Amino acid sequence: MRALRILLVVLALAFCAYSLVDQWDATVRAFEQMSAWTLLGAFVTGMAGLFAWMLSWRVFLAGLGSPLPLKAMYRISSISQLGKYVPGKVWAVVTQMEMAKEHDVPRARSFGSTLLAVAASQATGLAVAAVTLPLVSEAARERYWWLFLLAPVVLACLHPRIVTWGLNLLLKLARRPPLEHPVSLAETVRGVVWAVVGWFFFGLHMWMLCAAAGGEGKGLPFLAMGAYALAFVAGFLVFIAPGGIGAREAAMVLVLTPAMPAGAPIVVALVSRVLLTLADLANAGIAVLIGGRPPKAPKDAFEAGNEREPETLVTGTQPTKE
Repeated sequence: MRALRILLVVLALAFCAYSLVDQWDATVRAFEQMSAWTLLGAFVTGMAGLFAWMLSWRVFLAGLGSPLPLKAMYRISSISQLGKYVPGKVWAVVTQMEMAKEHDVPRARSFGSTLLAVAASQATGLAVAAVTLPLVSEAARERYWWLFLLAPVVLACLHPRIVTWGLNLLLKLARRPPLEHPVSLAETVRGVVWAVVGWFFFGLHMWMLCAAAGGEGKGLPFLAMGAYALAFVAGFLVFIAPGGIGAREAAMVLVLTPAMPAGAPIVVALVSRVLLTLADLANAGIAVLIGGRPPKAPKDAFEAGNEREPETLVTGTQPTKE
């Protein structure tokens, strides 16, 4: 698994490099139109959004019975997220499950928490787009109206009873035991709140870029946040594209075009893509530097929720004089 993980990271870095070089000239021209402070602010808010989503995953994992230290969570999430740049949506999940296993997190819990975190981010993204876009973007209303209708349905599906039933059904189909610790309503709400906080930071990220590219008006912050949320969900639904490349930018340009100068939406989309790719790479690099591997522990060590195999009982020893 270590060799496969290294291979996956190498592949992910290759795809990251390809996505950055593929439109190099256009990207350079786009960056030249932004000030250094704008780029720095958009990069920092992008990093903050990614970190908020990491905390959302951590809440769901703890709710399922496997709390992790913040350092370990950061390492697992940051490195595994590079897998999303490899075509397909499974590589990040598989890497995350295997890395969490090093901390004695059962694969079923890791898989379930990842599904919950993804569902929370997608559901809240649809909700953010549904609240912000219909009033400021006619193009979004006409092209993506059906996605807005999914928002309340997906949010309702986050109820613990529905989530527990769905996860147990998947585990049954995979011939795995059911969840030992169903996530509670309070923990679900906390996970959803962190997902919304992530969207807030991504909205700031997009608003900075839109304002720098010539966007104006009181509705620009709402348009920017809704455009990014809708574009992210659209990119996620395209299964093959690594990191939603292409679909995300197409949706973003469609929504932003009526409200921005000609050519500005593609500039925003390119700069956003590059900055968030760099944010993923920075997170992974920091995670490698700070470490966070589980300490070597004896076999009889126990942690609440993260069970280790106890030692075999030794019999036949001589009693002491005491």
